[in-house]
Amino acid sequence: MVVRRVREHGITRLTLDSPHNRNALSARLVGELREALATAADDPGTRAVLLTHTGNTFCAGADLGEAGSDETAPLGLVRLMRALVELPKPVVAAVTGHVRAGGLGLLGACDIAVAGEGSSFAFTEARLGLAPAVISMPLLPRVQPRAAARYYLTGERFDAAEAARIGLITVAGEPDEVLPGVLDGLRAASPQGLAESKRLVTAEVLRAFDRDTDALAGLSARLFASDEAREGVTAFLERRDPVWAR
Repeated sequence: MVVRRVREHGITRLTLDSPHNRNALSARLVGELREALATAADDPGTRAVLLTHTGNTFCAGADLGEAGSDETAPLGLVRLMRALVELPKPVVAAVTGHVRAGGLGLLGACDIAVAGEGSSFAFTEARLGLAPAVISMPLLPRVQPRAAARYYLTGERFDAAEAARIGLITVAGEPDEVLPGVLDGLRAASPQGLAESKRLVTAEVLRAFDRDTDALAGLSARLFASDEAREGVTAFLERRDPVWAR
């Protein structure tokens, strides 16, 4: 099992627990996380979901060493992100490590995200011959446009304070210090109040999914199949610069 589930005081904690590949979006992790979300959705004792991780990485993005199955293909990630957005209960992300590429899509799909001082973030796709295609659907409605342009294009690494400034996360602060107040607030709200309030704040994100899923999933698939992406991914796995960076 690579997604651990425990419920305590109305909060279901889902822990990404695949540190050997930095919690990359393998078929197993994506499948288990979707299943855990569905279970939480049907659980009357769950008021909210807390998504966290083991190891020093929240999520490294796609599992580049894994063949593209239905779960790891672009539409598999779309289904997972949409499940987070459509869940009738708030999802709170607690980050104490690094987040890269597709992992940022998970953050964008969460309702509230808290990240500690040791966290770092980067859109690394362009450096691999790819683009942040499907993850743009939950991210672009929430991230400042100029900041999205800079970090999509450069792949620069940035910290939690910057992530909060541009709207990628909600709060830059240690989760152990910030979360108690947030979770208490969610526990004090009614299930109906939470569900309908979430529907209001996610409406624009869901419109992006309805409008752009086919086009962006197609773009992602085409890029992954391209010669440049093959070189970029191979260079990454071989720990060398791709030909265009030499």
